Amino acid sequence: MPGPLVAGVDCSTQATKVLVTDPDDGAVVASGRAPHRVSGADGARQTDPDDWWEALGTALAATGRARDVGALSVAGQQHGLVVVDGDGRPLRPAVLWNDTRSADDAAALRGELGGPQGWAERVGVVPVASFTVTTWAWLRRTEPAVAGAAAAVHLPHDHMTARLTGTAATDRGDASGTGWWSTAAEEYLDEVLELDRVRLDRALLPRVLGPSETAGEVRADAAAALGLSAGTLVGPGTGDNMAAALGLALQPGRAALSLGTSGTVYAVAPRRVADPSGVVAGFADATGAFLPLACTLNATQAVDRVASWLGLDRDAVEDGGEVVVLPYLDGERTPDLPEAAGTITGLRHDTTAGQVLRAAYEGVVVSLLDALERVAEHAGGLAAGAPLVLIGGGARGRVWRETVSRLSGRTIELPATEDGSGRPGGEDMVTLGAAAQAAAALRGDGPLEVATRWASARGSQVLPARRLDAAALERNRRVRAATDALNRRG
Repeated sequence: MPGPLVAGVDCSTQATKVLVTDPDDGAVVASGRAPHRVSGADGARQTDPDDWWEALGTALAATGRARDVGALSVAGQQHGLVVVDGDGRPLRPAVLWNDTRSADDAAALRGELGGPQGWAERVGVVPVASFTVTTWAWLRRTEPAVAGAAAAVHLPHDHMTARLTGTAATDRGDASGTGWWSTAAEEYLDEVLELDRVRLDRALLPRVLGPSETAGEVRADAAAALGLSAGTLVGPGTGDNMAAALGLALQPGRAALSLGTSGTVYAVAPRRVADPSGVVAGFADATGAFLPLACTLNATQAVDRVASWLGLDRDAVEDGGEVVVLPYLDGERTPDLPEAAGTITGLRHDTTAGQVLRAAYEGVVVSLLDALERVAEHAGGLAAGAPLVLIGGGARGRVWRETVSRLSGRTIELPATEDGSGRPGGEDMVTLGAAAQAAAALRGDGPLEVATRWASARGSQVLPARRLDAAALERNRRVRAATDALNRRG
């Protein structure tokens, strides 16, 4: 009889996705997906954590192979705050990574610990709205009774692991995005937890697992609810960006650009990164190395919104014109402008809707490429001629691929997708990275060893470099420099 399968779970902003694979070569056996409900306006973004659990059950059932899974691991959206009571029940909706209500708290915290330089050196990140430490400070300030009743504080992936095994556990990758776990000390930092605005007992936080540790086994009641077998192994899990980097088997000297609800750029670095500007977050990764990363709040969802306003299909772009769109529809994280709004400039009588849509794509991509330059600088540079790895849902879009190629002037690599269609795009790299963790737990291999073996069997498509559109780059950067100054607070 064939051996057990493994499953990777991606608990993202909009949905939970499950990928069931063969642990030997990563070949996809089945997949499933179920959506979440996200609520909030004016900077608020929340989800009931029970939605994640229900979605996991639905997604596992959709695979039809839950009973055949011998190990699974959960990757989750970074930074989200889940507070639970003594029975593990959420005390309120989870505050998501793209909730910007903690902007004032982030600004206040940046003045602590010796300022941005101190945060970068001691912790690895500089607080911005959405990091867990800033959201916790916001909760203590605005809902003190809820914060005071918390028996445990989780990230989304920690919470799902706790529901599976009965014990909360996180990993160094996801923990490095909280603001209270240090990449320098490789542990929770008391001098952050004891700040007046934080005041968090470390006993409320989950244990931090190493890359090759397991979180435990699926307990009987969870197995019955999800259709799994009791005793199924649970890997350490990690943050979604760390899982994607693992799924890519990303090596130092190479960078990835991910186009999803948000946009991210990152590279693997052998040494920790400390950027006092806060543009580059000095995260840890899921293998024992580090993952300097920059993130924008607005990517594919912002462009889709512009297309809907214009009544256009998302691919209906037109050349020409000098329009610049700064798509800060949810505020922005890079640059750090949590209260900014979208801006359109350069309109003329003969400007077409398709030109405006094209400019929306450009606004997203230029921000990410500028951030990539900072990431590469802190990661010790990128290998000459190395392709830029393009992943996420947007990587499947013709216009997204063309825009990244035109504005970067670089060769683009599209990892093969994991849904069995043979299409390029790598949309499910997060689930694949989590599955690699599960395979490592099942077989006793290192997760990077597993991911590298799978990547060699998977293949990719390489798009040749296009001529650099220097005029569009210069136009976007000039307008953004002027407009961002107007959006800065104070």
